[in-house]
Amino acid sequence: MILRVEAKPNSFRAVKFEPGLNVVLAHRTAKSARRGTRNGLGKTTLLRIVHFCMGGSETLKEDMRESHLENWQFTLELLIGNEPVSVSRSLERSSQVVVNADSRWLDRNIIANPQQSSLQQTMDLGNLRGERKLAVSQWRRILGNELYNLKSQGHEPHPVVFEGLIGYDARLNRFDKPFEFRVNQYRRDVHLCNAYMLGLNWQFASKWQEIKRREDAVKSEQNKLRQDEHLSVEIPTSIGELETERDRLQRVLDRTDADLSQFRVHPQYVHIETEANYLTRQLHDLSNRILQLKRLIDFHDESMREDRPASERKVVKLYEEAGSALSIPVVRRLEDVRAFHTQITRNRHEFLLKEVSRLNEDLENTIREREQLSETRAELMAVLDTHGAIEEYTRIQQLNEKSRSELEAITTRIEELKRIETETSKINIEREQLFLDARIDLDEKTAISKAREIFDSNTHALYERAGKLIVHLDPNAGYKFDVDISRSGSTGVDKMKVFCYDLMRAELWSKRDVRPGFLIHDSTLFADVDERQVARALELGEQKSRECGFQYIVCLNSDNIPHSEFSEGFEIDKFVRLKLTDNEPCGRLLGIEF
Repeated sequence: MILRVEAKPNSFRAVKFEPGLNVVLAHRTAKSARRGTRNGLGKTTLLRIVHFCMGGSETLKEDMRESHLENWQFTLELLIGNEPVSVSRSLERSSQVVVNADSRWLDRNIIANPQQSSLQQTMDLGNLRGERKLAVSQWRRILGNELYNLKSQGHEPHPVVFEGLIGYDARLNRFDKPFEFRVNQYRRDVHLCNAYMLGLNWQFASKWQEIKRREDAVKSEQNKLRQDEHLSVEIPTSIGELETERDRLQRVLDRTDADLSQFRVHPQYVHIETEANYLTRQLHDLSNRILQLKRLIDFHDESMREDRPASERKVVKLYEEAGSALSIPVVRRLEDVRAFHTQITRNRHEFLLKEVSRLNEDLENTIREREQLSETRAELMAVLDTHGAIEEYTRIQQLNEKSRSELEAITTRIEELKRIETETSKINIEREQLFLDARIDLDEKTAISKAREIFDSNTHALYERAGKLIVHLDPNAGYKFDVDISRSGSTGVDKMKVFCYDLMRAELWSKRDVRPGFLIHDSTLFADVDERQVARALELGEQKSRECGFQYIVCLNSDNIPHSEFSEGFEIDKFVRLKLTDNEPCGRLLGIEF
């Protein structure tokens, strides 16, 4: 329970809270300027101070620093169990708090403080009160233990943290969603905190989040594998395809390894290769010449077969035609003509025989030369076949290294995919088993039934129609939470969902031995809410906090109080613990205008 909030310097409007309903009222006075407003009087600042003294974020520090108020120090007095505890935190030294409490209570809660202090030396003198400087993180752990029973799980800190719970019991924003207290709140925190507050098996929620974390890690690894640039081959889509590619690469590697092991480099490889290429070109020219000689010999042979002396009748006819045409008398005898023509034919035949003989001799010489060159080239090629050039050796070696690199990448990928498949199977099995265990546990839980009953009663008090608190299990996400009130969707009804849910939680926690003992709402919760529901909500908050023994601290604007809608006998003014006004600076929370 919160007892008192005060600050230095003394201009601060200290406020004392009591059990039950406590109202911090922003009031617009008749003396206010025309443009006076309740905004900035200090309602929200007061709630931020409570958060600040409980180790909350430094939003308050940032606001004050901008206003040149960084020398302020705030003090929060609490009743934790039966122990009165005072904690002070300054804006200037915001990394630590000064806790004033019973020495034994302090030493029971402070963890790992190796240095002796004057307080520890006087412990045996009795129940002394003393001060202890603590780091903010250490103070939050103490509050988590003392207000929410967040004791460490062995050597590991409790998965649910104080910062995740205090945001629900002292709401500063997010008044449209019951299960969240800030925008963009982590889903893990939403599941864990609400399961813990509703008395569900929060370990199940923690396991679901751990499974989700592992599943996200597996998906991340899969994405990295898809983006792997080490493989030149198209990325296969299955382990079977990868294993086929692995075997192919292994065969390629075996062959290149064998080639490299048998490879010999001749010292004159380049010279021999040049000579062999020269001989190849010569052999090509000789082959062309042989072909030409054969064709020419065939041509001469054909000519000799066709070259015969002309017949006597053709010769006589030729001369007669010549003599008639030229009018020249034919004086020679036919025998002379025949002898002349025969001699010409004989001479041509002898010439062709000599030419064919010469060509045959040339052909034989060319063939012998080609055979000799061919033998020489064969000897050179034999050397080249059994030896290699250093360039070729280097190229084979590079191909070998490339194949080896791809083989290693493929093998690694196969191992990773198999590991991912195994992990995915484990995750699916664990998720199914967790779902079954959580379903059995949820069916046996009486706490959730009590929560539904209280939420039903709260909504019925506001709207004369029961609402629904819905808790069900999703195989993939775990606990899923929802609330429903008839006519929901408007701003006012959605905000009353938050009110009913928070009031239900406060009542549930009031039955526990370890509890925070307070519920705090800012005035934003009641903005745009129908006056009848505002009146009923305030009366319900007063009734529940009085009957269940917790504090309900609420900030309101004076013109937002529906006096005409309250039940007979309900006087809101008697619950006002602090009235803030805007007629002059001293009426504001800090006693100054900023």
